[in-house]
Amino acid sequence: MATEPGQRTTNTAIQFTHQSEKLSLQTHDAKDGGSQGTMAVEARFITPQDPVIETEAGARLPAVPLKEALELNRLRDQVEGQGSLSGRRTRDPAHRKHEESVEESSQAESIQSTRPDASLRTAIPPSRTNPLFPELPLYGPPSLLRDIQCIGFRVSSAILSLTFLGVIILGSAFTSLPLMFRHIGIRLTFRNPDARRPFYEEERRRQQDRDEEAREWKKKRRRSESSSNADDGNDEEEGGQNEEEFEPTEGGQDPLVCDVGYYARRVGLNAATYEVMTEDGFIIQLVHIYNPKEHTPPSPSQRAHGGPVVFPKPVAHDRSSSNSSASSSLTTDASKRSKYPILLIHGLLQSSGAYCANDDSSLAFYLCKSGYDVWLGNNRCGFNPRHQLLSAADPRMWNWNIRQMGVMDLPALVSRVLSETGFPKLGLICHSQGTTETFVALAKEQRPDLGDKISVFCALAPAVYAGPLIGKMYLKFMRIISPGMFRVMFGIHSFIPFMMTMHALLPRRLYGALGYRVFSFLFNWTDDRWDQGLRDRLFQFAPVYVSAESMRWWLGRECFASQKCILATREEGRIEDEEDEEEDDYYAHSNEQSTERMLDGQSHPDQPHPNRGRKAWFDEHVPPFALWVAGSDDLVDGRRLLRRFERGREPHVRVVHSKIIEEYEHLDVLWAIDSVEKVANEVREVLWKTIPEDLRTRCRVPKECEGVGVWEDPGVRAAAGSAS
Repeated sequence: MATEPGQRTTNTAIQFTHQSEKLSLQTHDAKDGGSQGTMAVEARFITPQDPVIETEAGARLPAVPLKEALELNRLRDQVEGQGSLSGRRTRDPAHRKHEESVEESSQAESIQSTRPDASLRTAIPPSRTNPLFPELPLYGPPSLLRDIQCIGFRVSSAILSLTFLGVIILGSAFTSLPLMFRHIGIRLTFRNPDARRPFYEEERRRQQDRDEEAREWKKKRRRSESSSNADDGNDEEEGGQNEEEFEPTEGGQDPLVCDVGYYARRVGLNAATYEVMTEDGFIIQLVHIYNPKEHTPPSPSQRAHGGPVVFPKPVAHDRSSSNSSASSSLTTDASKRSKYPILLIHGLLQSSGAYCANDDSSLAFYLCKSGYDVWLGNNRCGFNPRHQLLSAADPRMWNWNIRQMGVMDLPALVSRVLSETGFPKLGLICHSQGTTETFVALAKEQRPDLGDKISVFCALAPAVYAGPLIGKMYLKFMRIISPGMFRVMFGIHSFIPFMMTMHALLPRRLYGALGYRVFSFLFNWTDDRWDQGLRDRLFQFAPVYVSAESMRWWLGRECFASQKCILATREEGRIEDEEDEEEDDYYAHSNEQSTERMLDGQSHPDQPHPNRGRKAWFDEHVPPFALWVAGSDDLVDGRRLLRRFERGREPHVRVVHSKIIEEYEHLDVLWAIDSVEKVANEVREVLWKTIPEDLRTRCRVPKECEGVGVWEDPGVRAAAGSAS
């Protein structure tokens, strides 16, 4: 009997070791001591549904299934209680308390109702597979069997995904034939086919301006070379006479490069790249766009990542080289005040360069020259996949989807921008998938506190509900096949990496033309409203590396393509549609009664569904929303999202601006020739009017915003009027 406690201690320690090895970077029997510091010691919960693994050395590994994380911590607690882990550090009480609440809520919710009309919080217990965010697979540490399986997936996906890509390329070529023949026919009649484009004259003018600028740049270079031995004083005098506010430092004919900094320098700006580490160990890039006459970027070591910690406590440090320093924010000189920080997040298969490829009409450059402090976020992997511990060959490097991008990438980027600028809030601008990860992150089941760090969320072509394009044959095929077959076809690493090989090897102009035709075929958009002379440049920043698992979330049978929404199941959507139809019928048959009630002083008539916000996605932390919807967008359905807000299904959401641009397609909100007039000008004003009053006194007023007042919540005004 005396040996029973010791036997239990030994058994628990063995179980903990086995569980730790299952979640570690390497096993204990790794050769040459390779496992030192890489063994899993605990699971840290980023959200109640998103545990990541921390190793002995304090490094992080990506998310694992909830039950595996809870089991690791349960065994750890038992071993610690028996004194077998005295040499290892213990969790802090706050973290332990949080984990206990996670386990208790998991047990409580496992017995909750799973009625189809129940809310997401009550209908989907964390311990089960969530139809919106299914648990990711668990890939253990390297082993002979796992390596063989990885090779098998690589071989099968290389063959099958290339076949799939070949079909897409052939399809795009086939559908281009009628356009080509029509183009040739117009040419044979001595007409210009481009003359039918809606902005033909503007395109010609811009091309002439670019050609003239290229000639002037060459002349300037020749004068600079010929006068290299001229008197320094004369040079200074001439430079002072010709000094511009934004003087380009690059020019000439565009060689088409995948470099944000190069295109920034062509318009008189510059760019500095920062490293950011997410809470699950991915190292992602953050690009700062700035005026080189006002700002000197920190050294490369200061721009390196600081570890997997978001929103740390403020630490005093020198910001003397930054135009956004805390000291300059208190100056009485308006021209020397800080610029308000804004963060831009790109869409699916794109990078931050999508905001920078359209010269002065680029949204990032336009807002920077208007007077904002512009930062561009890139999601994990991008052009250069990096992780704190993992290599690109490890399947765990690619074991993520939109949930991890929203819950971990976005907070890490926001945290770094706030840390660098010293502001408590920033303005957030997102396009397409960037809006998706933001909506996911702000949801009350994920990281709603993030909303406290955002003054306004500007959503361009918001991707919340699926558009009709999801029914296309090639997309429907990806939804029909099983998850296992999806992995056989597209692997468990990056999604069709051959696209990146083509990006590196093909001539730039050929790649731009091919990229446009393929993406136009896939997503049903055209370049009618773009500057055709810059079209090849626009596609130099896409595609990027994304995980096959994230594409399965978008297009596979379980998630977005099936549910047709990012935060509600198809059944919940059907119920909401039925309620909307009932309300429409109700209003149609009771218009006279409603008018009478309002004349009697009632603000609203009786409604058949008074508690429309019972399944709200967001809570009181959500920031104000501003939405620009492309009316001719087949990829996503922005109108339905606006209707959700108009119907009062999100009582905490304050929509400060909404606009449907009927003629716009999905990318026109970024690249249309008239996007500055129809989108960028409004974004500039919305950003300014939503800045809290106490922060405005610290900020430089953007151009054309001198008369823009502070936005007031209509609900607050209504309450004040009622009280008076």
